[in-house]
Amino acid sequence: MTNDYRRRPAPFPRALAAKIARKADVMAKRFEDQVLRELTSSARSALNRGLEPEEIARQLQL
Repeated sequence: MTNDYRRRPAPFPRALAAKIARKADVMAKRFEDQVLRELTSSARSALNRGLEPEEIARQLQL
């Protein structure tokens, strides 16, 4: 029989985990909105410069 004197981590509180998940979801949605605005703006600028949609898609790695 061995004695294990190492500290065991306390269980992670479920309520805290739920709050973290909600915050992460809000942050992800905000980031997605920002990326959509930036990509759309870049694509519009490229179209105004006369680039073809296929070239824009390639440049944006779509």
